[in-house]
Amino acid sequence: MGQQQLLLIILGVIVVGIAVAVGITMFSDSAISANRDAVTNDLVNLASRAQQFYRRPTSLGGGGNSFAGLTADAAGLAKLTNKASNGNGTYLIVTAGAGSGTAAVVHLEGTGTEINGTALVKVHVQVWADRDSVWVMN
Repeated sequence: MGQQQLLLIILGVIVVGIAVAVGITMFSDSAISANRDAVTNDLVNLASRAQQFYRRPTSLGGGGNSFAGLTADAAGLAKLTNKASNGNGTYLIVTAGAGSGTAAVVHLEGTGTEINGTALVKVHVQVWADRDSVWVMN
């Protein structure tokens, strides 16, 4: 083989190596984004269930215009796999406020299964009686 052929082979190996590295990075970024979206979707669903609990009268097992007494069962967390987790991540009720109106608030947190940098994907949702707010922590 001539020098030109060896140079072309080495150049080809370098190009293929760079393409593989870029492909792995893109796949990892896609997996993190998909996990973050799935955890966010689950939390928004749980926020909706918490709002249903808030509006349901206490005689029917609800909060009667309060988030006090909101449990994993009432929010639908325990129905995931009886462990407050599913294939997307783990979920918990951080706080459930007993106030009424704007003082009533629930904080839900979801921890995903994919590692973003040095920590797992984490999303936080703050739920009021009439709205919710989502924060991507990691």
